[in-house]
Amino acid sequence: MLAKFNIEYIIQPEHNKRLDSHRTDDPVEAEDFLMSLLGMGARICAIKHEGIELDATQSDRMIRVAAERLAARLLSRSLNLDTAAVRHRFGFTA
Repeated sequence: MLAKFNIEYIIQPEHNKRLDSHRTDDPVEAEDFLMSLLGMGARICAIKHEGIELDATQSDRMIRVAAERLAARLLSRSLNLDTAAVRHRFGFTA
């Protein structure tokens, strides 16, 4: 059985060419994994849903949500703000 989400990525793309993949059935876990990839600067090669690669609009939407969550988390931690303050000051929801 196929996992609902399959994220293909390369860790340290400037030094490594090996393509890895992360499979999950949980969309929130997929976003969390995208957040960790964005935070470490990994190359995201493809996001697949039920074996079919998402089109650019759909994958961009998932990456945008992950980037906004990551930005909100970093702002909250760095400025010692709660989620309401981050949302009010920067427009990001945590």
